[in-house]
Amino acid sequence: MVSLSSSRMPQVLQGHIQPAGHRTCKSRLVTKDGHCNIEFGNIEYSNQFAFLMDFWTTFLEIRWRFVLLLFVASFTGSWFIFSLLWYWIARNNGDLMGQNRTDGHIQCIDNVNGLTTAFLYSLETQTTIGYGGRTLTGHCAGTVALIIIQSLVGVFINCFMCGIILAKISLPKKRAKTVTFSDTAVICLKKGSLCLLIRVANLRKTLLIGSQIYGKLLKTTTTSDGDTIILDQVDIDFMIDAGKDNLFFVCPITLYHVINRSSPFYELSADSLAHQDFELVVFLDGTAESTSSSCQVRTSYTPQEIQWGYSFLPIISRTTTGKYRVDFSNFSKSVRVTTPHCVQCFETDAGHKNHNANNQENHNNQQKSGIDNLGFQVIDIHDSVDITKM
Repeated sequence: MVSLSSSRMPQVLQGHIQPAGHRTCKSRLVTKDGHCNIEFGNIEYSNQFAFLMDFWTTFLEIRWRFVLLLFVASFTGSWFIFSLLWYWIARNNGDLMGQNRTDGHIQCIDNVNGLTTAFLYSLETQTTIGYGGRTLTGHCAGTVALIIIQSLVGVFINCFMCGIILAKISLPKKRAKTVTFSDTAVICLKKGSLCLLIRVANLRKTLLIGSQIYGKLLKTTTTSDGDTIILDQVDIDFMIDAGKDNLFFVCPITLYHVINRSSPFYELSADSLAHQDFELVVFLDGTAESTSSSCQVRTSYTPQEIQWGYSFLPIISRTTTGKYRVDFSNFSKSVRVTTPHCVQCFETDAGHKNHNANNQENHNNQQKSGIDNLGFQVIDIHDSVDITKM
């Protein structure tokens, strides 16, 4: 419990701008760009096989370098495998160079007389190039079945690889790259309460429909039974002036969390904040207006990235032409403001003010004597009149 001495009363801080910078901090669960810093170990073989069963998601999540490698390997591999089959057919039919051909010999494939020409014929068949130099004669029934099979395999490979590439390009997390959070969070007074503020901006003019914002506080806690819970999650409610749900996310907005008795930050103070061990993860869920795909943006803040006694600089202004302008150069910049040293200090000071106000009101009431008659009227009498008659 922090001290509630008079030295902890709200203090006036010198106003100066605090630039946004990168602070050194320990490893975190969620990085600033939203990636999760976690690894899995000792997974059973049966569970690893499940990744192959869900091959579509596996291919979507692998890196681009492996997708391109898979793209090249799938096409060249299929060309080479089918070239071996075409070479085998030509060899069994006696079409290769050096084989003894009888008079009137009819080839299965024209101009396929070696492995190289068989590979070229396989490539031309699957890619439907059709130069015309090599073609089926129709003499061998096996060639008809093989060309049908290779054409179907080629179509399947084309559809699968094009689907993988298009799906990776249109992943919702790419839309999340154009939604950014402020580098730091600040704690200051807002609407008569001590609040934690975070700024978020949509860099595109297209909206995120049905946006919802919430947070999780991750920390290591010890239960009453002595059990240690790593990454214990506590809900953090964020609000904005326009409401919590269905945000009109067309310009940067400031989220704020009221630090009260129900807040996990209630015991914090300006001195103890930097020595805490927690991670604040902030989430923004929404649906992209242009693609109707759901996406999630997330970031995290450590105690070293939370500034006590600062407030964000304004970034929205109106031009002479009537347009609204957002200055992103001040997006993460903050300025010192008058802020209580702790929540208890703020509540104690507010209680003293309310107590003094009540005492002053009671004092004013005690100075009154009698009861006010609202129907009484004051009449000025200029001359003395004797109305008594004997």
